[in-house]
Amino acid sequence: METEIKYDSLYFVGAGGIGMAALERYFLAKGCKVAGYDRTRTPLTDELAKEGVEMCYDEAASLIPGYCLDSNRTLVVYTPAIPDSHEGLRYFRSNGFKVIKRAQLLGIITRDSMGLCFSGTHGKTTTSSMAAHILHCSPVGCNAFLGGILRNYDSNFLLDAHSRYSVIEADEFDRSFHSLSPYMAVVTATDPDHLDIYGTEDAYLESFAHFTELVRPGGALIVHTGLKMKPRPAPGVRVYSYSRDEGDFHASNVRKGNGEIVFDFVAPGGVVVEDVRLGVPVDINIENAVAAMAVCHLIGVDAGVMRDAMGSFLGAKRRFEFWLKEPGEHGRVMIDDYAHHPDELKASIRSVRDLYPGRKLTVIFQPHLYSRTRDFASQFAEALSLADEVILLDIYPAREAPLPGVTSDIIFKDIKCRHKVLCNKQNLLETIKNYNFEVLLTAGAGDICNYLPGICETIRTK
Repeated sequence: METEIKYDSLYFVGAGGIGMAALERYFLAKGCKVAGYDRTRTPLTDELAKEGVEMCYDEAASLIPGYCLDSNRTLVVYTPAIPDSHEGLRYFRSNGFKVIKRAQLLGIITRDSMGLCFSGTHGKTTTSSMAAHILHCSPVGCNAFLGGILRNYDSNFLLDAHSRYSVIEADEFDRSFHSLSPYMAVVTATDPDHLDIYGTEDAYLESFAHFTELVRPGGALIVHTGLKMKPRPAPGVRVYSYSRDEGDFHASNVRKGNGEIVFDFVAPGGVVVEDVRLGVPVDINIENAVAAMAVCHLIGVDAGVMRDAMGSFLGAKRRFEFWLKEPGEHGRVMIDDYAHHPDELKASIRSVRDLYPGRKLTVIFQPHLYSRTRDFASQFAEALSLADEVILLDIYPAREAPLPGVTSDIIFKDIKCRHKVLCNKQNLLETIKNYNFEVLLTAGAGDICNYLPGICETIRTK
């Protein structure tokens, strides 16, 4: 594959995805013409259109812009979620265009820069976003391609024409991260997921092990302690461990109170960065911050810059995002989180419990994918049982067709808490009128985000 992009225009099939959006913005900034297709118009596609992406919501090949019809001048990029039957994709493939996956395009970018790649079942969006924010606040700078909209910038893309570093969220879905060529890589977690793709836990772990082989000699691999996955770094790659409480990089002197979390960052060689205050004070963000700061420390970012940046980091949208935070000891709270794996959900619920001990916690959860629901039903039920009340929505199918016997009920039947109810999303706003919320957590990777304004407004007006 080529190691640089030599095209005047790019056409993105699946252009409304968050990961694709960052690439579209990157090539717009480079002066390329950018167009694309997505099935559904969304606020993100509207933003991209305003920025210069020519969007289309019909797959007909006749609607492809004229400047994208020359195979020598146009590169076509698609996501694995797009079926081979897509009319526009079939046109490009049958007419000699270079057609590559999104991950392959990111791979070209990592080969052309110093790629800082963050992987893991969970934590990769927050950790990569933290690192990108630190670097953006420092003279080092970076280009960043992230899986969430950073609230500091209202974007999932950061551009620095003079920086040699690229921060990339390395996605294991469809083995996409195998296309990358990291200078440094982080592995946050390897709890099995995407078993519809991998089939077995062993295959999933092998995929991460192969990813660790891709780090360039002279670079570094930073791995969370205690993972089942055994890394296989190439000769000449430095290997470090990290976690909240142990490892080459870790936190010490953790202090919690008055809605704040403060800790000291410990690095090899006796280096300590004191009094790091989390801008998003959630317990899981202690170790996320440790991983992000580890990468930045290794490339020479000043300790004071790291400390200040962590304090000003507002987080990514839908990653433990506060929608309502009424003042006072008994003020109502609404938090939204992207958690869609049982370990993520459990960590999210425990974080809320940690912030608001003794208060009634209600969780609205939308399962994501039939296969994930089938594979982890009992674990989801176990996580949801940590709440006082649960409102469980129908499964969001995303790319999948229904599976026989797989509904939200296979989770619901095993939830053990004081009050639980099954609800379809069309009736959600009417259902919650009967609740008196103290602390509400909404969670899931589907379209539950579309209902957040209505949920928040319903709570406010009670």
